[in-house]
Amino acid sequence: MIVTRFAPSPTGYLHIGGLRTALFNWLWARKNNGKFRLRIEDTDLSRNKQEAVDAIIKAFNWTGLNYDDEVVFQSERFDIYKKYIDELLKKGLAYKCYLTKEELETIREAKRKGETPPIDIRKYRDFEGELDKEYVIRFKTPLEGELCFEDGVKGKQCVKLSEIEDFVIARSDGTPTYNFVVVIDDKEMGMTDIIRGDDHLRNTFKQILVYKAFNWKVPKFYHVPMIHNEKGAKLSKRDGAVDVMEYKREGYLPEALLNFLVRLGWSYGDREIFSIEDMITLFDPKDINKAPSRFNKEKLDWLNSHYIKNSSNERLEVLLRDDFGIDIINHDKKEILIDELKERVKTLKEMAEEIEKILTPPTSYNEKAYKKFIKDEVIENLKEFVKFLEDKDPKLPNEWHDVMDEFLKLKNIKPKFLMPPLRIAMVGDTKGIDLAALLSVLGKDEVIKRINSLLAKAMIF
Repeated sequence: MIVTRFAPSPTGYLHIGGLRTALFNWLWARKNNGKFRLRIEDTDLSRNKQEAVDAIIKAFNWTGLNYDDEVVFQSERFDIYKKYIDELLKKGLAYKCYLTKEELETIREAKRKGETPPIDIRKYRDFEGELDKEYVIRFKTPLEGELCFEDGVKGKQCVKLSEIEDFVIARSDGTPTYNFVVVIDDKEMGMTDIIRGDDHLRNTFKQILVYKAFNWKVPKFYHVPMIHNEKGAKLSKRDGAVDVMEYKREGYLPEALLNFLVRLGWSYGDREIFSIEDMITLFDPKDINKAPSRFNKEKLDWLNSHYIKNSSNERLEVLLRDDFGIDIINHDKKEILIDELKERVKTLKEMAEEIEKILTPPTSYNEKAYKKFIKDEVIENLKEFVKFLEDKDPKLPNEWHDVMDEFLKLKNIKPKFLMPPLRIAMVGDTKGIDLAALLSVLGKDEVIKRINSLLAKAMIF
């Protein structure tokens, strides 16, 4: 059975690079009717944050990336790691290193200068005694030969063992290090396939050595290239590398974000739209691109607008209320309002702002638009339009369209002498949804009220 995992450190928010990694692992497990596990790698006790753990869980719940079994916390497994470290010490495959901080700094300084260190990092590799001083535990890396593995994305990867130092597997305070605990956990959790960023590629060689030390089967590795910005540089907060939940706050739908992320580094022909079911059916990690992908906000906006257009009005109403405090569930023209905005907006936040703009009477008017359209003859037209509405009862957009058409013919005036001024009176600007739909949403009484407000302002000048 295919078993994959996502294993973040709870030191900050979950960003989209992490979510993409989780998505790839989730899809591969679901495609194969396997298991997708969540592990919190919180061995660095000084940097862990509970709010970071909460943010990771929230992001998973929002995007629907459900995990199997209980969440595993590494901080609860120190006794297990100690047992395995003791086993390596007993087998002579690890050793206590008593090098002081000053000696280690001397070694590092020599390496920075490209010189041969005066102290061997492996000084205590074959030391059989015990010293009454602080120590770390190092893994005994074989001194000769080559280590290779077949990466599912990058192909065959090899390194000379002489290039891998005897790496630390337990710190001086006894806490185990990443490259050790990740192997123990992946083995005990039954991992078969590990899909992760290629920033871990160098670590993989160390981890394979630990697998071999215990005579364990090595899982299949897939190292995914990083996400870059549109200029090909490392993705920053400015480019979109922000908390996943920020995308929710900005009005993106989870399916749009997942569709966007799956295409960052993976493709299926020229196809762009993928439902979750499509992704599960079609995804294969061997099709992940070898080159870094580029974040394109325009593509994300395009996808989000697609999913908004194809969402039910009922769903959008609930999201607008719950996420943005815009409650139109009991508004009698909500269908007209949402149908109009679905075709125009890129995000739910934008939709919420537009609804608020429509339903809230303007307190000011776009100065440029006001000067262009609100002339003396227009003021008279608006006054007469108010009177004209007295014995009319338009409710639907087509009825409002007919009323405006009738007024234009009656007065023998061009649309520009009524429609832009009407829109300014309604929302303070000349931009927005279809005017007839706008008037329908507001209703006759509110339309008259807003025209009169504009006329009152016009009379002051």
